[in-house]
Amino acid sequence: MKLPFSKYHGTGNDFILIDNRKGAVVLTKEQIEKLCHRRYGIGADGLMLLENAEGYDFKMVYYNADGKEGSMCGNGGRCIVRFAHDSGILKSEFLFIAVDGPHDASLEMDGTVRLKMKDVEQVESHTTFEFVDTGSPHVVKHISGIETFDVVNEGKAIRNSHNYKENGVNVNFVEVLEDDRIYVRTYERGVEDETYSCGTGVTASALVNAHNERGFNHVDVQTNGGLLYVEFDKTGDTSFRNIWLAGPATRVFAGEILL
Repeated sequence: MKLPFSKYHGTGNDFILIDNRKGAVVLTKEQIEKLCHRRYGIGADGLMLLENAEGYDFKMVYYNADGKEGSMCGNGGRCIVRFAHDSGILKSEFLFIAVDGPHDASLEMDGTVRLKMKDVEQVESHTTFEFVDTGSPHVVKHISGIETFDVVNEGKAIRNSHNYKENGVNVNFVEVLEDDRIYVRTYERGVEDETYSCGTGVTASALVNAHNERGFNHVDVQTNGGLLYVEFDKTGDTSFRNIWLAGPATRVFAGEILL
């Protein structure tokens, strides 16, 4: 079977995109894992299927690089919006359904893809970190010297710690820069490695680092793969509404692969 695919990335967070609106593509865990493998397959942090859904422009079905169906992926959501447009859903504003519910999205004239994330009701404060669920579970930990920090080993230790070992957790290491930007590096469960960028992790980190105690916030975020920004309304001590993740989503190449 020859499988047509496209490859996209959002600030270096890369994905295999497959148009499955006809419902003909059924992939096993092992096939997805091989397709995402960077030596034996196409190579990606995850794989997504674009599918039909009544009442929505499309449905996003997301799999991690380990072949298991994943929780919400922010950069993946932005990339699949760009892919949907490139695949003939010619709109500038979208409404799609993902594993964590409906999402609005928009394509801007400058190429930016904006994605509305789910509301966040609570940020859990722990002794050395915060925990936030932005569609995927995230630990946010502030550090210094982020460019040389050992994200893989430190992130792996937290991800496999007693509280998170069973279901896993994504781990974000954050440094606040002098110009009020934040620099975020993320160890992702399912990939089990550092990725160049993580949309839900960037969102979680921005919420923890809100500039304003109430009302509108705009937080610029540096990742290893590029720049993103998050806008939101802080409505309480730990509650947030109208959360938007924004940045580029870029087509890399397209082709066919023999399964």
